Amino acid sequence: MVFVPNVSSKALEEPSNRGVVTAVRGSVVDVRFDGPLPAIHSVLHTGTDGKITVEVLTQRDQRHVRGVALTSTEGLARGMVVTNTGAPLQAPVGRAIVSRMFDVFGNLIDGGEPLADVSWRSVHRAPPTLAHRRTQSEVFETGIKVIDVLTPLERGGKAGLFGGAGVGKTVLLTEMIHNMIDHQDGVSIFCGIGERCREGAELHAEMKAAGVLNKMVMIFAQMNEPPGARFRVGDAALTMAEYFRDDEHRDVLLLVDNIFRFIQAGMEVSSLMGQMPSRLGYQPTMATELAGLEERIANTDNGAITSIQAVYVPADDFTDPAAVHTFSHLSASIVLSRQRASEGLYPSIDPLQSSSRMATPGIVGARHYALAQQIRQTLAQYAKLKDIIAMLGLEQLSPADRKVVARARRLERFLTQPFFTTEQFTGLKGKLVSLSDALDGCERILQDEFNDRPESALYMIGAIDEVKVGTSKAARPAGPVKNDGTGKTALPRKPEPVEANADVDAA
Repeated sequence: MVFVPNVSSKALEEPSNRGVVTAVRGSVVDVRFDGPLPAIHSVLHTGTDGKITVEVLTQRDQRHVRGVALTSTEGLARGMVVTNTGAPLQAPVGRAIVSRMFDVFGNLIDGGEPLADVSWRSVHRAPPTLAHRRTQSEVFETGIKVIDVLTPLERGGKAGLFGGAGVGKTVLLTEMIHNMIDHQDGVSIFCGIGERCREGAELHAEMKAAGVLNKMVMIFAQMNEPPGARFRVGDAALTMAEYFRDDEHRDVLLLVDNIFRFIQAGMEVSSLMGQMPSRLGYQPTMATELAGLEERIANTDNGAITSIQAVYVPADDFTDPAAVHTFSHLSASIVLSRQRASEGLYPSIDPLQSSSRMATPGIVGARHYALAQQIRQTLAQYAKLKDIIAMLGLEQLSPADRKVVARARRLERFLTQPFFTTEQFTGLKGKLVSLSDALDGCERILQDEFNDRPESALYMIGAIDEVKVGTSKAARPAGPVKNDGTGKTALPRKPEPVEANADVDAA
C-alpha cells in the first residue's frame, strides 16, 4: 500500500472520503462517491484488506470516477468500500534512499532495513521553467570510444539507445554506470520500466560487487505488473532525481530501461480507458505524455539530470511512431546495429545512423569535429564499396579505394571496446578510454600509421598504444564471424594479417 503523508486515519474514515465500487473491468475500476469527487490523480484504496490501489484518471459525472488499478484487482467486487486518500501517488526522497531498491509505491524490494528520515513527494511535478534552465552546453564523457568520438553526450541532456531485441542496450547502459559513477560527485538512478526481474536482480548484484551501490538508487516496475504501475514508475524516478538536483545540488545520471515500455504502458492504459487509438494502435495522447516525462529532465542552476534511455524499436522499424516521437526529445541518438552485432563489433553502435547535436566545432572543438567528420566519411565510403567488393572482389578497386577500405576496417575494429560488465563472459578485462586517447588513435589510423599491423591487432583494445604491446595476444572472437561483404572473414581466429590485407596494404 502506498504511504500517504499528512493524512490522518480519522480523515480517511470520514463518510465524505468513502465510496463504493460500481464496476470492475480488468484494471479499470468505477467508483461512486456521494460526497465531493476525488481529484484527478488521487489515490484510492479498496479491497478486503485495503491493498488494492487505484489512481483516478477521469471524473465521469457528479457522482462517479473511473481509475486504473496500480495493483492486481484479484478479489475486487462490486459494492466494496473505497477510501479516498486525498493525495496523489508519492515517492520517497532523502539521503536514505541511496543504495536502495524500490517499487513504484516507494516500498523497499531489496530485503533491507526499513527506511528512516525520508519525506514523500508527489510524482506529478511540473518541469523547470525556462528562467531556471542553464543554456550552456557541456560534453559528458562516458569512457566509451565510439560514443565520445562520434556521438558525444550532453551534460543535462537526453540520449537515446535505439535498437531491437538482443543488440546490447542493457549491457551498454550498465557499462555507462560502471564508467561514470566513480568519476562524478553525483547520484545514479536506474529506472526499470517493464523489464525482466532477472535484469534488476543481476544489476543490483553487479553494482554491489563493484562497490558503487552507495551512489545508486534503483526503482523498478516489472513487466508482469499492471500497466498503471509501469506507466507511473518513470515519474517516481524523476521525483527522486529532482530531489538530488534541486535540494542536494548534485548532478544526477538517470538511466531508463526501457522508455518504449513507458509508451507501451500508456497505450495499454489508454485502451483500458476506452480512448480511440491512433496510428498503429498507439494512444492519441502519446506525444503529450512523453513530453510531460522528458521535459522534467533538464539542466538547471542547481544541477543537472543527464538521462540515457534505452529505446526498443519494434521490428527494427525506425519509422514507428514510438521511435519518431522519442527522437524529437533527444540531444543524442545512439543507434545499435544488428548487423554489426553479428560481425562481433561491440558495442554494436552504427556510426552512420547515430548522431549528436553536440558534435559541432563550437562545442567539441575544431580538431574533434574534423576527425569525426573524416571518420564518418571514411566509413560511408566503405559502406558504398561493400557491394562492389562482394560482386567483383577487392582486387578490382582502385588503389585509393583500397586505402579507404583498409582505414575503415581498422577504424571499425579500434572503435570496439571490452566492457567491465562483460568480463565474466568474454574473459577480456574492461577498458576505460579517455577522449584524448580515442581521438589520438583515430587520427593515427587515418594517417595509415598501422597499415603494417593486422586488423585483429586493433580489435577489443583500449588506447591505441596497446597495439605495440603484445600484438600476438590480440583479442580473438570466440567463433566464426559473419562475412562483412569483403569476401573474407571479418575477424580471423589467428592474429596474423588477414589474406585481404595483402592487396590492401600493397596499395
